[in-house]
Amino acid sequence: MEIRRATTVAEVTAAGHLFDGPARPEWARRFLDTPGHHLFLAYEEGADVPVGFISGVETIHPDKGVEMFLYELAVAEEHRGRGTGRALIQALAALAEERGCYGMWVGVDTDNDPALAAYRSAGARDEGEFSSLNWSFR
Repeated sequence: MEIRRATTVAEVTAAGHLFDGPARPEWARRFLDTPGHHLFLAYEEGADVPVGFISGVETIHPDKGVEMFLYELAVAEEHRGRGTGRALIQALAALAEERGCYGMWVGVDTDNDPALAAYRSAGARDEGEFSSLNWSFR
């Protein structure tokens, strides 16, 4: 297993099968060019197509400092249960520490057992119930 930071639009679009929808090159470029936005890809030994990804965004607040928001994690179904998710989470956490973040957080549905297992195996603690309220502008 190799974890690499995505630096090109081609790398991001090659991971399109892992996203909820196809990666749009103009959005991929904007993501990669925006400071504090990070995307790691997981590859099987010798493979060119990623089998997993994790994205994170640094958030900052005047009274708290910087923390990492784990935006999204995905591992191809046939590669789950092999530690790929945990390795991706650990890579993002290591980057967060390196960049001086005081912590990292993720929102996850309480019935998403595979995600919960991956986060817990990488050292995350459950802080209880969580409600997500959203505004849609499209």
